[in-house]
Amino acid sequence: MFHMNKKTYEINPYFNHNNYNIFFTNLANPLKIGIILSLRMKEKNVSELVKDLGVEQSKLSHALKSLKSCNIVNMKQNGKERIYSLNRDTILPMLSLIDKHANIHCKCSSCMKGCDISHEHKFSGKFERKKPEVSSQ
Repeated sequence: MFHMNKKTYEINPYFNHNNYNIFFTNLANPLKIGIILSLRMKEKNVSELVKDLGVEQSKLSHALKSLKSCNIVNMKQNGKERIYSLNRDTILPMLSLIDKHANIHCKCSSCMKGCDISHEHKFSGKFERKKPEVSSQ
């Protein structure tokens, strides 16, 4: 496990490094990224997210709770239904910035390795690679 030394904290004592750890840990989780990307275009209820992501409701609810606690997603109650959406003030602009960065700067082979990750996987934390197509020439 990586531990920051004292000098790292002294670089800028005004940053709360724990906030970064929590935030980026949320973004590093495949299920949570799936939720974020699913909510990018429109708000959805839990049933719609379960259908989109192909995951058990209990796992989805646990991930949503974590995303909600960091204000990455918002929840509004509509009767008995809970409707989830992304934080439009911070998360949506950040996703656009990530897209812009990737389009401009992520052309190397190590960045492009993620391009063959299947979007049809279940969110178990492991990605399945698409099998390369064999051309018949």
